[in-house]
Amino acid sequence: MCGRYALGLQRAQIRGLPGYPNLDIGEWVGEDDFVPRYNIAPNTNAPVIRQYRDGVHPNSESEPVSTPFIMQTMRWGVHYGKEPAKGSQAINARSENLVEGIGMWNKLRGKNRCVVICQGYYEWQTKGKEKLPHFTKHPDGKLMLMAGLYDETVEKGQTQPTYTFSIVTTDASKALSWLHDRQPVIFSTISEVKQWLETSSQLWSTDLARLLRPWEDTTAPLQCYQVPKEVGKVGTESPRFIEPVANRKDGIMAMFAKQRSKQVESSTKRKRSPTSTPLSSTPDATKTEEPEEKKVKFV
Repeated sequence: MCGRYALGLQRAQIRGLPGYPNLDIGEWVGEDDFVPRYNIAPNTNAPVIRQYRDGVHPNSESEPVSTPFIMQTMRWGVHYGKEPAKGSQAINARSENLVEGIGMWNKLRGKNRCVVICQGYYEWQTKGKEKLPHFTKHPDGKLMLMAGLYDETVEKGQTQPTYTFSIVTTDASKALSWLHDRQPVIFSTISEVKQWLETSSQLWSTDLARLLRPWEDTTAPLQCYQVPKEVGKVGTESPRFIEPVANRKDGIMAMFAKQRSKQVESSTKRKRSPTSTPLSSTPDATKTEEPEEKKVKFV
């Protein structure tokens, strides 16, 4: 599954779509409704890419359309049921259900496809009683483009439509099956992105179904590493959430480096000492020196 992801870049950087110079996107509808975050959770507003519906501009039918695609801020989690209650939203859409046309996805898969933009996504590895968060991303720093579906509804008491989206998931790749049995559908080329976004026919096809596969590109493997546990709390924010926990200044590697530094310093002091004090003259001579122990905390 995919229940948390990161997009902490400034909005101007996001508009530029790092890593995709040939993907031309028009305006960003609802840009001011998005706040860059390193901990995007369900019910959070985030940008997606979609096609202009029927070539009509979202704000003005008379305004010309220079590119078929726009960016739009939507809320994560597609509501389901006749009277959606709190929590009754789908944040993920299983690829198998899209292919088979099961449930609410049947009405969305033909005309309401979108691409979800992120720097990478979080997944929790279960290790005994622990759940360890990991971050998966492209190693070259380009944005990750994931398959999505969106819905447009007019909620009770509102006059304007509310746009919501869900992330499409599939079986995990062989390289990431140790982490979880599911992963988002991640597009590897601009042609795949354009094929997914092309909804003019409003139809589903077997060619679209073939796009819903795990990331198995061995020439450009995804990078995955453990990150701080603090990311698990909704509402917390820090750019450190997408950094390897081993590289943190308060991480385990830093602790080992500090211990080595102390050992070198202690050894240097002993070498510089001109004389040594006999054990018999020391009040604690009967005690044997033990190395200092510190608890290692994985965060």
